[in-house]
Amino acid sequence: MVAVPRLSPVAFWFLRHGETDWNAQGLSQGRTDIPLNAVGLAQAERAARTLKDGGIATIVSSPLSRARATAEIVAEALDLPIAAFDDDLCETNFGEQEGQPMGDWYDDWIAGTYTPDGAEPFPALLARAVTAVNRALERPAPVLVVAHGALFRALRLAFGLEPNVRTPNALPVRCEPPAAGGDAWTLTPAKLAPM
Repeated sequence: MVAVPRLSPVAFWFLRHGETDWNAQGLSQGRTDIPLNAVGLAQAERAARTLKDGGIATIVSSPLSRARATAEIVAEALDLPIAAFDDDLCETNFGEQEGQPMGDWYDDWIAGTYTPDGAEPFPALLARAVTAVNRALERPAPVLVVAHGALFRALRLAFGLEPNVRTPNALPVRCEPPAAGGDAWTLTPAKLAPM
């Protein structure tokens, strides 16, 4: 069983980057730096319109180009600087699985019973994801974290939720800590603005 570090109990927004060609083809990206495609750019613009009146005070992003471009589009729409590009928000390294069709090995990877050759073990991803989000949450709230799908799987485990759930591209998700006495965070997807 994976030891789960604690997230700071502060509500924040999470945004997975827009679509890339590898997303559209169902390939594992990991650290391979694939840019947004035309759909991904449109999705990022839609997410920006969705978040326009959300009161976001701080944006922190992964430096990988697909997340960076998504964050830059949102930052421009919100008239905010990007406070930081945090390497700990980068997608996990999938090793030999990068560029390969997404398989059924995620459950074993999350459970710690299988790690692809050259890949980051899930507990290491979990630890750095929580560290990065906690660091982001020290900034003025509400914070928007722009990052990646597998990283959000790790956060889901830290939220007390089923981790192996695919997060849609460029769908802002409000993450709220448990109420007093509760165990699991509440995740609320935003109602997307029209395309």
